[in-house]
Amino acid sequence: MNNFTFYSPTFFAFGKDTENEAGKYVKQFGGSKVLIHYGGSSAKRSGLLDRVEASLQSENIPYVMLGGVQPNPRSGLVYEGIELCRKEGVDFVLAVGGGSVIDSSKAIAAGTIYDGDFWDFYSGKPITEALPVGTILTIAAAGSEGSPDSVITKEEGMFKRGASGNAIRPKFSILNPALTQTLPPYQSAAGITDIMAHLYERYLTNTKEVEVTDRLIEALLLTMKHEGPRVIADPNNYDARANIMWAGMMAHNNSCGVGRSQDWNSHNIEHALSALYDCAHGAGLAVTMPAVFKYVMNHDVMRFARVATRVWGCQMDFDHPEVTALEGIEAFRSFLISIGMPKNFEELGAKEEDIPKLVEVLCHGNGRGGSICGFVELTEEDCTKIYKMMI
Repeated sequence: MNNFTFYSPTFFAFGKDTENEAGKYVKQFGGSKVLIHYGGSSAKRSGLLDRVEASLQSENIPYVMLGGVQPNPRSGLVYEGIELCRKEGVDFVLAVGGGSVIDSSKAIAAGTIYDGDFWDFYSGKPITEALPVGTILTIAAAGSEGSPDSVITKEEGMFKRGASGNAIRPKFSILNPALTQTLPPYQSAAGITDIMAHLYERYLTNTKEVEVTDRLIEALLLTMKHEGPRVIADPNNYDARANIMWAGMMAHNNSCGVGRSQDWNSHNIEHALSALYDCAHGAGLAVTMPAVFKYVMNHDVMRFARVATRVWGCQMDFDHPEVTALEGIEAFRSFLISIGMPKNFEELGAKEEDIPKLVEVLCHGNGRGGSICGFVELTEEDCTKIYKMMI
């Protein structure tokens, strides 16, 4: 296990009706004027925004509002939010929505008090200062409600890149599983896939002797394997929703990733897809991960064989562990298909003729040097082969 530091100070309020306490938590964490940042009409239609506004009003906290966050959140709205926060003297950003809304809120929070272009943070500059952020989560998926991370798509060039820093970890996150019960099955399945991807990205490590985090990851994957089909079969299953929501947070606050190298190649490869086609991130990962896993499997075949036996119930073939590893990858792929995720380029809406464009953005866009590094270093040729495996 490698040396590490771990700092995760987010205050969580979990359970039914907790969104009605948003004003209290904003005040507790020092907010005196708030930007309420949200996505589309569903937050309004459901009455959630009305409840949030009422909660702020009960604490005499003024606020301004900015909606319009899209899936794969865009840089243009971030710039608009930064300008609004500066103009209105906002000192707290409250995200009401899923990972896209939270990521956009984090970018606004960092950019508002920064003299330069906020995109500097998405080009490698660490985030050390930001306005405080709170969240009210409406979809279990990205884990941004407990993480120091944010992903934004730059409209000029359509580069989808991440930024990180403890300054953008939410001060508080309100997690009411009931708010996710109205999600369409496809969105629920995409969220489940994203959670499992965050676990696999940490499981694929070159660090030895990381038994504790290995077992944590395996346990959370087993939870998703159990709860995923339950929530697809019955969207109103509060207990299944609750387990998935907390698993999503644990999958990405890095408690499962400390002391070990991590992968993130599947995420990088998918980011090029969702930037170009605007597909759901989880759906893109469902097509990407099995291809990546098959391509890199022989780098550490026993790691893939281990997760195959411990999570997917495969029998270990000690003479031919590669057989077990492949069975585990296929079991994972079959699971994703069973909950409604796409299985190939065509179902995702991607096109074979766009592969050179995808590889160019992936390997060279925004200053990259021709390859991506993680569990295995992947060159342009490797990435081309992986995309072709998705066809």
